[in-house]
This record gives sequence, structure tokens and C-alpha cells, in this order.
Amino acid sequence: MSPPLRTPEGHFADLPGFPWPAQYAAVGTGGGLRMAYVDEGPRDGPVVVLLHGEPTWSYLYRRMIGPLVRAGLRVVAPDLIGFGRSDKPATASEHTYAAHVEWVRSLLLDHLGLDRITLFAQDWGGLIGFRVLAESPERFGRACAANTGLPDGSRRLPDVWWRFYDFVQAADYLPVGRMVAGATTSELGADVVAAYDAPFPDRSYQVAARALPGLIPQAPDAAGAADNRRAWEALERFERPWLCLFSDSDAITAGADRPFLSRVPGAAGQPHATVHGGHFLQEDAGPELAQRLVEWIGATG
Repeated sequence: MSPPLRTPEGHFADLPGFPWPAQYAAVGTGGGLRMAYVDEGPRDGPVVVLLHGEPTWSYLYRRMIGPLVRAGLRVVAPDLIGFGRSDKPATASEHTYAAHVEWVRSLLLDHLGLDRITLFAQDWGGLIGFRVLAESPERFGRACAANTGLPDGSRRLPDVWWRFYDFVQAADYLPVGRMVAGATTSELGADVVAAYDAPFPDRSYQVAARALPGLIPQAPDAAGAADNRRAWEALERFERPWLCLFSDSDAITAGADRPFLSRVPGAAGQPHATVHGGHFLQEDAGPELAQRLVEWIGATG
């Protein structure tokens, strides 16, 4: 395998609205990959983990981190391997569903030793984060699903997702900033669009962004499908609070909250809500999402 790529630090200088420095942990076999994360707020405060998805990075949470920290919470926002300030393995075969789950598990549970975690997961953040939760449910106090799911190959994804998949496979270079801007209901400034492009100096840095769509289990015998079915069995026993905050303008995940609401016991009686926004609802409703999380954490002890 080729050494992983590492985006030069200069690409992350003067990011609008994102003053938090990166911290780093060694993850993977032999600690061979450097994973970046934001860790802000009191060390003894309740822990909130914010997991992003494809093709974003922790910058997506810049409108939520500040309000959560001001409410007395410790906020941990990782960059998935292949994204943001984290290392970027240069070959597609290194990016497997199981590997991404293990990298996140290693950071949260081994390196940081987090416990009683409140997990907020969107897009691939749910596909990865809910697997970690299912494997170690005792380490999680509650979870919030936001425009995400846990596919097990039993249902075909919507046509709009397949159009996205075809575009990702065909594009010579993924215009990540414009892709994010096109999946919000608010208008993003040119400097914000550039911040989403920052991790990817050229197409060689985009291997993970190209690989992840193909890792979603599309058939019952696909890689990851059986693991996700086992994860669903664990979620069906998860009685701690579970919240769904989905947006009203995301064709990809419309209706994806229903399995969580019907199958996860902890979802009963929680203040689920629909917020105004597109797929990247953190851009459209970040402060509202943060306030809902603060109130929910306070109400559920």
C-alpha cells in the first residue's frame, strides 16, 4: 500500500467560522493513520460526539460546536479517515466499511476513552457511528439520528441517490464545496464552499469520497449487510434515549427516520422533530439543532 496522503496544514488556514484547532490520534493497524478531531469544552462535561458523513468534514459542525460548548458540554467532532484534516489512504481497497467503523471506534473508545456518549450522526456518520454504538452500547448514553440510516441491503436506495452515485463515479474531480452547497436550502458563501474543498488539493486526495458510496450495502449478501443486520438487533434492545431530527427537504433520506422510530425502544416518547433544511441540515439549522440537543440532554439526565 502507498503511504497515506496528508493535506498540507496551509489549506486549513483562516477557515471562516472555524477557530478550533485539530487534535490527532493514531488509529488503524499499528497506529499507521493520523485521525484528526476537534475536542472542545469542559473535560468533565457531558460528552457529545458529532459525526459527519460524505463528502464533508468536521467543518460541517461549526454552527453547532460553539453553542454546545457554551452550554457546558464537551464536544468531540472527528474527521473521518480520508476527509478533513485526517490522513487519506491513497488506494480504494483500504477503504472498507469495517475499517471506517474500527477507525472511529478506536478514536472514541480506545484513544479518548469516552463514556456515556451522546452521539449525533448524519449521513455516513450514522452508518459508522451506529455500528460502533451497537458493538459497545454500554458506552453510549443516548443517540440522535439526523438525515441518516443503517442500510442492510434489504431495500433499494432512492433514484436521487443513484444519480449522486453515478456522478461521483464519473467526475474527474469532485467539486465537493459545490456538492455541499447544492444539498442545502440556504446559500453558502464562496469562502464556505472553499472550506469544504480545502481537504482535497487534487483528485488523488478524494479516494475516500469516491469509495464510500460504493460501500453502502445494496444487497443482503453485500459486504457489511450482515454486520448491519446484527447492529439492528442491538439497536432493537437499546432503551436509552434515541432522538430523530430529520430535515424537510432531503430526498435521499426522506422516511429514513421511520425504522428508528419503530424499532429502537429508546425512541419512544422522545421529542422528535422535523427541521427546515436540505441534506446537510447542519448548514441550514445548526443553531436550532444545537439548542434541541442541549434541551434534550438536560431533559434526559
